[in-house]
Amino acid sequence: MVTFDFMLPYYGDVQLMQDAVRSVLAQTDPDFRLVVIDDGKEPDVPGWFEALGDDRVHYTRNEQNLGITKNFQKCVRLSEADHVVIMGCDDLLHPHYLETVRGLIADNPGIGMVQPGVEVIDGSGQVAYGLADQTKRRLYAPQVKGRRLMGGEELATSVLRGNWLYFPSICWRGEALRGVNFRDEYSVIQDLALVVDLLELGEQMVIDESTTVFQYRRHAVSESSVQAFSGTRFTEAERYFSAVADRMDARGWPKAARAARFHSASRFHAITMLPGALLRGHREGVRTLAKHAFTAGQRAD
Repeated sequence: MVTFDFMLPYYGDVQLMQDAVRSVLAQTDPDFRLVVIDDGKEPDVPGWFEALGDDRVHYTRNEQNLGITKNFQKCVRLSEADHVVIMGCDDLLHPHYLETVRGLIADNPGIGMVQPGVEVIDGSGQVAYGLADQTKRRLYAPQVKGRRLMGGEELATSVLRGNWLYFPSICWRGEALRGVNFRDEYSVIQDLALVVDLLELGEQMVIDESTTVFQYRRHAVSESSVQAFSGTRFTEAERYFSAVADRMDARGWPKAARAARFHSASRFHAITMLPGALLRGHREGVRTLAKHAFTAGQRAD
C-alpha cells in the first residue's frame, strides 16, 4: 500500500500545473500517489494526464466548480495514505522532497505535521523574497537552526501572532488531517485554522530548516485588482481571531489568546494595503482595512 499522497487541487494556469506535476513525478523516492482534483474547465487537461501513462497519477475533474475550500475538503476526503501533502498547483517540489520528509517522519514517529525547508519564487520561477516573506522570516518565524519540534500553546501563539508557515509544503499525518479537515466558514484563513485545530488536539510539528526541498510561488498582487484592496479577507480574519482567542482562553492558553486578539501580522498586512485602497478611492475598503489595522480585539466579558 502506498503510504504517501500528494493531493493537488487545481484551478488556473495549465503550464504551472504541469510543472508542479512534473516536479512530483521527478521525486527520488518513487513510492507515492498523486491525486489531481481539477476544479476548472480547461479543455486539454484531461488528455494531458491520460498521456502521462503513470499508474501513480489519478486525475478527476469536478462536475461543477467547488471553490477553494470545498476542493481542499475534497482533497482531504479522497486522501488515503499515512501521510498527505496538499500542494499548490503552481508550486514546485525539489526532487528530494519526499525522501527528506520521510526521514523527518522516521526521526519523529507519530508527528502530526512537518514543515520542511522552503524557498519563495516569483511568477517566473526566480527566487524572490518580498516584504511579506521577509517579515515572516525576521519577525514571526521561530529561529531554527537545523530542526525543532514545536506544539501546544508555544506553536499556537507563534502562528496566531503571524502565520509564518507555508501551507502547501506541509506534510500532514493522514489520520489526523482526515479527522479534522478544513472548516466550512473560512475561505482565506482556512490553513491557519486547520493548524490551530490540530494543535488543540495535541498534534505537534517538526520544523526543518537544514535542507530546502520546496518552492512556494508568490504571485505579485495585481495593481489593477479592486478586490485586492477591498479588505474583505480581513473581515474573515476578524471573525476567526475573535473566535479562536476565546477558545484559547477557555483552553488555558493565555499567550495564544493574546496573540490572537492582537494578530499583529494580519494588522500589518492591512496597513500595507491601505495606500492602494486610498489611491483607488475604495472607501469601504479603506474603512475595513483601517478597522482591522488599528483596532485590536478585546477580550469578551
